[in-house]
Amino acid sequence: MELSYIELRKQICDICYKMWQLGWVAANDGNVSVKLEDGTFLATPTGMSKSFITPERLVHINGKGEVLEGLPGYRPSSEIKMHLRCYEEREDVGAVLHAHPPVATGYAVAGISLDEYSMIETVIALGSIPVTPYGTPSTYEVPEAIAPYLNDHDAVLLKNHGALTVGADVITAYYRMETLELFAKISLNARLLGGAEEISRKDIDRLIAMRKDYGVTGRHPGYKKYQ
Repeated sequence: MELSYIELRKQICDICYKMWQLGWVAANDGNVSVKLEDGTFLATPTGMSKSFITPERLVHINGKGEVLEGLPGYRPSSEIKMHLRCYEEREDVGAVLHAHPPVATGYAVAGISLDEYSMIETVIALGSIPVTPYGTPSTYEVPEAIAPYLNDHDAVLLKNHGALTVGADVITAYYRMETLELFAKISLNARLLGGAEEISRKDIDRLIAMRKDYGVTGRHPGYKKYQ
């Protein structure tokens, strides 16, 4: 069932709270945006903890990042350029999440892609997760860095920065961030135990083919390595 405008605002705030409670963001970190039917967007404001977000504090913006509706002095995150690039590249994207989940961000800081095909659920949901090239936050360097990866990936690691996920809606984008961080934790544990044991190529292909049966949407890179 399609959410009303007010319900959608509340849902975005709920996601923000969850991100903060899980320790994916601190202080003013992270940002969330959602595309509306008319092609405009709701976005979290800059300079505010995700634990303090309330529905009326979200800003309504156009495709240029200009504020159409919002409380006086409120403006979207400086990372909105990155969000808007995701919508430009992918018509199927209806929401974008950016956060700093600690373990996944650890891989991003180390420059290590999460491209082990070792966890069944992650193979089905996301496939390999690359580290995109470094870009200075708030500039067009970041949108340019992520653009080549968006056609094949619903989740990417941002070099020395954090993580980005997209989805048809904000719940889907949130679930993908959860999957990404859990897989990062599992991958790290596997490394401590001597390394992950990957699934066979034949079984990887079978798992990817099962996405349709499970109703999994979005993009998948297939079997792709980045290291």
